[in-house]
Amino acid sequence: MDISSLDISNFLPHRDPMLMVTSVLEIDENSVSTQFHISEDCVFLKDAKLSETGLIENAAQAASGIVGQTFFEKDDVEGTGNKLVGYISAIKKVEIFELPKVGETIITKAKLISRFDTGEMTMCSLEAETFVAEKLIVSSTMNFLIHEV
Repeated sequence: MDISSLDISNFLPHRDPMLMVTSVLEIDENSVSTQFHISEDCVFLKDAKLSETGLIENAAQAASGIVGQTFFEKDDVEGTGNKLVGYISAIKKVEIFELPKVGETIITKAKLISRFDTGEMTMCSLEAETFVAEKLIVSSTMNFLIHEV
């Protein structure tokens, strides 16, 4: 299966204008790489730049895909097999070095630090870094709660 052909909106509960991931570049059990093109109609713009809130939401949506994918069957390319809800339970660290501009594309790479499954929900900690070209603009660590509805 070609991952670039997946419609990411089938796997995240977010919809425009809150969807902050354009596509998944790579994903496995412990990491993900996504991209987001910053358009003029993005709700998280401040002075023609993606705001701090938008950068945090992008990192959260990208990172949640690592654990979220395990709630779906491997051949479920439409995302119909499950309905998930995820929450940021803690923002442990966020360092923002630069705000990207409208028209730029950011790449967010996340990795799983820890995961605990209770049977009803999953608690996890993830690190994410966001780049414009090769330049690091955000570094973050967040905790999430993810469960089926």
